[in-house]
Amino acid sequence: MPEQKIKCLIVDDEPPARAIIRRYAEQVPTLDVAGECENAVQAFAFLQQQEVDLIFLDIRMPQLNGNDFIKALSAPPKVIFTTAYPEYALEGFELNAIDYLVKPVRFERFLKAVHKAYAVANIKQAVESVIAEEKKTEPFVYFRADRKMIKVMLDDILYIESMKDYIKIITKQVTVITKQSISSVEAMLPEKEFIRVHRSYIVSLSKIKSFTSELVEVEKSEIPIGKLYRNEVMKVLG
Repeated sequence: MPEQKIKCLIVDDEPPARAIIRRYAEQVPTLDVAGECENAVQAFAFLQQQEVDLIFLDIRMPQLNGNDFIKALSAPPKVIFTTAYPEYALEGFELNAIDYLVKPVRFERFLKAVHKAYAVANIKQAVESVIAEEKKTEPFVYFRADRKMIKVMLDDILYIESMKDYIKIITKQVTVITKQSISSVEAMLPEKEFIRVHRSYIVSLSKIKSFTSELVEVEKSEIPIGKLYRNEVMKVLG
């Protein structure tokens, strides 16, 4: 499996400083230098055009310093600060900087900072992979009906109706009838995806086509909103 590349941007108002960081970066296979900027204004324009994973960022620059530049970004990339002024280190770390390199930057110190950035990137990739796998897994529940356990995909459920000691699970394909209380079913369902609108009804939020203060429309069915549930339903739907 090929190593993950970290796309980086070099931002420094001093050409020799930029040249050093670029030369170091070109010796590291996991780094891909996307560009160079001589000030924060140029860097801001660059980031409007393309995304990067990491910025090597000087702090003392004209117009806008590095710390203020990062604060101005709504979703800043990871940052390794580079500067000749160690007194700025504390504020840099408060901005969740990966590392802080003091000029003149030594290559072994540069490598240590890049290693930290690569570790962070791997953690992020691992988390995103887990989330993606969870999204692929379609959640379901089993209901006992006709002397067997029937799997019902949560995404297929339109609404659930209580009938005394029984409930009906209405989906687009089938209706499943089982002996169970509606409250026990409510406890099984993810609250962000389903809502109790009446003592006898639970509906899938994603399947609601329209609503008033009196009812919700799911597919071709109009389901009443109970007085005891109205405020909470309006809060969620409104």
